[in-house]
Amino acid sequence: MNYDPASRARLNPRDLPRFPDQTLFHAIARTLCEAECLPRKELFESWELARRVRRRMRGGRVVDLACGHGLVAHMMLLLDDTAPCALAVDARLPVSAHKVAAAMSARWPRLKDRIVLEQKKVAAVELHPGDTVVSCHACGRLTDEIIDRAIEARCRVAVLPCCQSRSRCDTGGLEGWMDLALAVDTTRAARLRAAGYRVHTAKIPETMTAKNRLLFGEL
Repeated sequence: MNYDPASRARLNPRDLPRFPDQTLFHAIARTLCEAECLPRKELFESWELARRVRRRMRGGRVVDLACGHGLVAHMMLLLDDTAPCALAVDARLPVSAHKVAAAMSARWPRLKDRIVLEQKKVAAVELHPGDTVVSCHACGRLTDEIIDRAIEARCRVAVLPCCQSRSRCDTGGLEGWMDLALAVDTTRAARLRAAGYRVHTAKIPETMTAKNRLLFGEL
């Protein structure tokens, strides 16, 4: 039977045999299987985002916006221990976000007291120039708000957008040449470049999500 990384099924102990290797990713997966509180797709998407961001951006406080369970923040600190701390923010944190945090800190004690989960809107988060802002699938216009806040604070940013909308997002007039979602993301890249950022693009595997375009902005 195929094991679909895009499934919304919750990880559980029956999944443990699928993660036998002595790698960081498999260790994280086993920890979350035992915690029984995270959708499978969130594990795979978060890992693919975090490891690609860490190839380009290291150090600084991590700010995980529209964070869901906050798993990206935890992975970012595990992948780069020079980052002092992380803030994971969502307008509506899942109840199990704290269970994820407890499981990860129990497995890796060095994470304890370095990651703060907060329930608040993106507009209420104070950002600083040394921060690394990340966001996995902030819906529609929320991705634009995150990019705008990063530009305002002059900090690094990496987003994996989703739910691009003609009514809520800026297509830059490009939808005559390309599909709507690509027009929106291309316009976002142009906005970062116009603000003085070095722009980079990548993709995570499409088997995990069709919304797989990753956009980086560095100064």
